[in-house]
Amino acid sequence: MADISKFFDKKVETLEFSEIADMPVSVISGISEADGEALAKALGIKTVRDLAENKYFAVAEAVVTLAKAEKKA
Repeated sequence: MADISKFFDKKVETLEFSEIADMPVSVISGISEADGEALAKALGIKTVRDLAENKYFAVAEAVVTLAKAEKKA
């Protein structure tokens, strides 16, 4: 398994990615439990999977990708 220690709490280092995907977003380094609660309240994001699949994050990522492509053109 890849070294994910820089991105996640130590408690998930031995888990499969499929298990991590369904854990609370607070397992991501830098996201506190309070941050996780705020994401859940504001955007309905409770798990790592929810965060990855969130439509607002997808739109933001697409805009940034297109902006980079636009600069190269």
